[in-house]
Amino acid sequence: MKFVKEKEEERQDYIFQKNKKTKIGAKFIILVLILLIIGVIVSGILLEFF
Repeated sequence: MKFVKEKEEERQDYIFQKNKKTKIGAKFIILVLILLIIGVIVSGILLEFF
């Protein structure tokens, strides 16, 4: 099983395809995770847990 499939490959066993939709989705998920981490840190500072 391959993790990332190139556009020109003809195969069915892959997890992600290297295309525009996958890249945008990955960037969106990473951005959301970063915002969640920042939110947890800021709320911890404001509530004096850190």
